[in-house]
Amino acid sequence: MEKRKRGGARALEQSTKVYVAVEADFQPDGKILPRSVTWEDGRKYLIDRVEDIRRAASLKAGGVGIRYTVRIGRSTTWLFLEENRWFVERRSGKMSRSLAGCGKMA
Repeated sequence: MEKRKRGGARALEQSTKVYVAVEADFQPDGKILPRSVTWEDGRKYLIDRVEDIRRAASLKAGGVGIRYTVRIGRSTTWLFLEENRWFVERRSGKMSRSLAGCGKMA
C-alpha cells in the first residue's frame, strides 16, 4: 500500500512487536522501573532514564499495556509491558530505530 505525499510516493511503514528481555527494579509502591533491555540477538542496552510511564496502546504494532518512554544513550524510545511480556516496536525488516542507533551496550 502506498500513500501519496507532496513530492512523491512513500510506502506506509508497518511495525511488528519484538519481545525482549528486560531487567527491572520493583519499587515498594508497586512501580516497575526497567533498567536494561536485551535485544533478540543478545545485545544488552542500559536504560539511562525512564522519562514517562502511562497506559497506552501500541498504535504501530498493536496491543495495549504500560508504555515506558525510555532514554538509551542519545535515543528515546517506547518500551511496552503488555500483561507480563515486554516488547518494542520494529519497522518491517529493520531493527528498532532506538536500539540500532544508541550504541550504549552493557
